[in-house]
Amino acid sequence: MEVPHMRNMDVILSKKIFILITLIGLLPAGVQAAGNESGNSFSSAKKELAKMYDDHRTTFYAGCEYGKNGHVEGKTCGYKPRKNEKRGKKIEWEHVVPAWAFGHALQCWQDKVCSNSKGKLYKGRKCCGKRDATFRAMEADMHNLVPAIGELNGDRSNFRYGMISGESRNYGGVDFEVNFKQKVAEPAESVRGDIARTYFYMEKSYGLKIGKKHRRLFAIWDRSDPVDAWERERNQRIALIQGNSNSFVE
Repeated sequence: MEVPHMRNMDVILSKKIFILITLIGLLPAGVQAAGNESGNSFSSAKKELAKMYDDHRTTFYAGCEYGKNGHVEGKTCGYKPRKNEKRGKKIEWEHVVPAWAFGHALQCWQDKVCSNSKGKLYKGRKCCGKRDATFRAMEADMHNLVPAIGELNGDRSNFRYGMISGESRNYGGVDFEVNFKQKVAEPAESVRGDIARTYFYMEKSYGLKIGKKHRRLFAIWDRSDPVDAWERERNQRIALIQGNSNSFVE
């Protein structure tokens, strides 16, 4: 016959074990981890990042240097605009996992559930930023934001990452290709691991799904482009500002 106080002790012990497992990070892979809980808006996150990158003003895809005002020094990386020279002169803060990927399935993105001061209904990214707290956290998550040449950010759009046959150079000497017909962007080898680890982080933190094909590709990129000193330093700096780190970089 089971003694009641022994059963209570088992329950208490089980709870303690669960807490311990949680603290040391050994929960099963499917369990969601804490993401951005800073409360920062997208605009404030960009301001924080601008300050954080002050001693490392280098664009993500192209490796161009840029000035304190965000002006891109194309000569430092061989960048030449493909089409949009004006946008190519400045950096923009690019979502590695695009906002469309974590927002398009939400009601606020699909249905006109927001209204402006004149009563006109609207939907999409702006609406989600107004109504959905989780979307705001993802949109402002600094682990998912990198400084990119504006034209490259625009051309990549919400395209998936992948491999493109051939090595066409539409941006001068910059190793970045976009297939507009297939909606694919191929980044340089030097940032592929960074991209993979960002996707893994967003999946773990917010429950976003990565397809089998892309998981295999990202696993290869993660191994072929391991964490470097700047990626590690960047992760630590963001953790101090935002309050959480990317465990795939640690």
